[in-house]
Amino acid sequence: MIRIILHGCCGRMGRIISGICAEDPNTKIMAGVDAFGEAYADYPVYRTLAECPEADVVIDFSNASAVDGLLDYCVEKKLPVVVCTTGLTPEQTDKLNAASEKTAVLKSANMSLGINLIEALLAQAAPKLAAAGFDIEIVEKHHNQKVDAPSGTALALADAVNHALSEPYEYVYDRSGRREKRPVKEIGISAVRGGTIVGDHDVIFAGQDEVITFSHRAYSRAVFGKGAVEAAKFLAGKGPGFYTMSDVLN
Repeated sequence: MIRIILHGCCGRMGRIISGICAEDPNTKIMAGVDAFGEAYADYPVYRTLAECPEADVVIDFSNASAVDGLLDYCVEKKLPVVVCTTGLTPEQTDKLNAASEKTAVLKSANMSLGINLIEALLAQAAPKLAAAGFDIEIVEKHHNQKVDAPSGTALALADAVNHALSEPYEYVYDRSGRREKRPVKEIGISAVRGGTIVGDHDVIFAGQDEVITFSHRAYSRAVFGKGAVEAAKFLAGKGPGFYTMSDVLN
């Protein structure tokens, strides 16, 4: 039985994870932490981590402003932590790396198992397709409330491609200001915002007379919650280090 502290338990993702863990016989949420929330599930909710009982791992879906205190607590307690909160500053990323020297830290741009599997497949396919002259484009679509573009997932997919290539490709986000043919060594990244789209990502390899597309569609935010719970199961009991969802898949 993996004992979990859910940091940011009263938010939308916190409630999703609560439901997932309630149906999973191998996990138990010992306590939730939320600065403004109230108990809504069968576990106590506290305002600070210091009030929580012992646990094996923390799942964090909170706010970037709360991550510094979270990392301090996990380092002090040598408590593994799955950090799912986005929008971290470069300084917080440095702190994340420093914390991983003291305890187990897992962070990925996207917690979906499917997205992380696609990243692994792209690393295998990209060198062969690029060598064969295929152009590479990424199109991501999200709901109209998302404030950043392109998505972190789109950039992670681009990185998965680029790191596998023998020579780096340039990322291009806008072609409106130029009048020229498409250079070979670039990855176009386009963002669509509209409606309630949870998250669509297409990595397109366009060649002579054929197109190969790696696609992922998230129909519910539950896919991110399921990935976070699987990550927590993996991370519990691990020694210090920086882990990603690719470690969970392997």
